[in-house]
Amino acid sequence: MSRIGRMPVVVPAGVEIHIKGSHVRVKGPRGALEHTFPADMIISKEDGNIKVQRPSDERTHRALHGMTRALINNMVIGVSTGFERVLEVNGVGYRAELNEKKLVLYVGYSHPVVVEPPEGIKFDVDPKTRQIKVSGCNKQNVGQMAADIRKVRPPEPYQGKGIKYLEEKIRRKAGKTGKV
Repeated sequence: MSRIGRMPVVVPAGVEIHIKGSHVRVKGPRGALEHTFPADMIISKEDGNIKVQRPSDERTHRALHGMTRALINNMVIGVSTGFERVLEVNGVGYRAELNEKKLVLYVGYSHPVVVEPPEGIKFDVDPKTRQIKVSGCNKQNVGQMAADIRKVRPPEPYQGKGIKYLEEKIRRKAGKTGKV
C-alpha cells in the first residue's frame, strides 16, 4: 500500500467538499478549487475525512493512489490556509515594486519588467528586505508564478546578483585571477 495514499485527508472546519464520482470541488475561506481525477480512483468522504482507495495493485493504480491523495490534500490546505513562496532580489540597483496589482521589476535591463498576476495569485513586496511574496490557494499556480518571476533574472554564481528563492543557496564561484 502507498504510505501517502492510505492516509486520510483531514477536512478542517469551514471547508466544504463535494465529491461527484471522480470530480472533487473544495470550497473554503480563501477560495474554491476543483479537479477531475482519474476515474479508477475511489474517493469517499467518511466522518469529516476524505479517503482515497485504489481498485487493484497494478503499477498505474499504485502511482495514481498517492498522487490523488496529495492533490486533494493540497486543495484542502490551499482553500483553508493558502500557499506562499518568497523570492529575494539581490544586486546593486535591483528592486521590485507594486503598481496597482502588477509587479514591476528593475533588474538591470534597459526597461522595467512588468509581471501581471493571473487569477487567484497575489503579490506582496517589502522594499526594505527586497522580498517578493507570491501567494494564492492553488499550490501549482503559486509555484509556477514564482518560477516565472525567478526566470526574469536568475541568480548568477560570480556576484550572486539576481532573483532567488528565500531558502535557496547560491553556490559562488571564484572569478578569474589577473596576470601578475
